[in-house]
Amino acid sequence: MNIVQIAQHAEDLERATAFYADLLGTSPRATYDPPGLVFFDLGGVRLLLDRVAPSALHYLAVDDIDATVGRLREAGVAVESEPHVIFGHEDDTLGPAGTDEWQAFVRDSEGNLVGLVEQRVRS
Repeated sequence: MNIVQIAQHAEDLERATAFYADLLGTSPRATYDPPGLVFFDLGGVRLLLDRVAPSALHYLAVDDIDATVGRLREAGVAVESEPHVIFGHEDDTLGPAGTDEWQAFVRDSEGNLVGLVEQRVRS
């Protein structure tokens, strides 16, 4: 079984589309308005922005969490939690062995919490 789609609440589709296009570095794959749906492709999993969806907490992998948080902060995005180590991967159970999992949390344009994750080689 695989994840096909994650729905995220977006009261203002235009504003949310701009936020996620900037965060993800890509344009939406499809927009249907009406009824008010915007789809992004996240490596084969669809991120659906939808006016009637509930808020969801999703975690997005980033290459450089410090740079990503810095760029978002400069754009006026609310940073709820600075980048910090959550745990170290001693084996490959949840991530590459020998890496530390860094996480930070920001608020999207609609007030939803978004997790950012970097798996960084331990120094």
